[in-house]
Amino acid sequence: MSSTDAPGAYEAFDRSRIDREGQAEAFDAIGERYDEAFPHKEGQLAAGRWLAERLPPGSRVLDLGCGTGLPTARQLTDAGHRVVGVDISAGMLRVAAREVPEAEFHQLDVADLEGADLGVFDGVAAFFSLLMLPREEIPVALRMVHGMLRPGGLLALSMVEADVDDVSIPFLGNHIRVSGYLRDELRETVRNAGFEVDGEDAYTFAPASSDVQPEIQLFMNCRRP
Repeated sequence: MSSTDAPGAYEAFDRSRIDREGQAEAFDAIGERYDEAFPHKEGQLAAGRWLAERLPPGSRVLDLGCGTGLPTARQLTDAGHRVVGVDISAGMLRVAAREVPEAEFHQLDVADLEGADLGVFDGVAAFFSLLMLPREEIPVALRMVHGMLRPGGLLALSMVEADVDDVSIPFLGNHIRVSGYLRDELRETVRNAGFEVDGEDAYTFAPASSDVQPEIQLFMNCRRP
């Protein structure tokens, strides 16, 4: 069954409110410096390992906001899964295609995924991609992900713990807009989108760049019932 066989999560969302101005351009400019600024990704690697090990061999996995493809698309591909990566930034995707040539990549905004007809997935990795959306859109995106997963499918999700909504912050010489939740509210938001939360973790993360503030990273292992 295609993900387009059911009503889309974004059908009732006012798309005129979607504003990504400057987001893709910022990451295009950052390019390969992203992995230099974030060299240690223990939480993301652990969550990616959870996803890779619990999926059936050869599963089809969506890497939502794949960035440079490192470490997640590379990790999942090395585990034998078929990875489809999507990102809004053409610059990031050029790096990803070089780093993980075995994967399939598409330049897409999260709001356009349903119309892209990418099919159904066994698993989804969404590491720090939904924090690029305003809060009113994050539950919509989670419902969309729910609809793209087969029953029993897995979601590995991460966000930064912060009580903020669409706030502009300096980021590696550019500015991006980000949103966040405190962990109890994030858990509730994920469950309200139809997911079961099988496990949680939190990591204190200090980027290598002084331009990016230390943060608490939240990871949730989720399942579509």
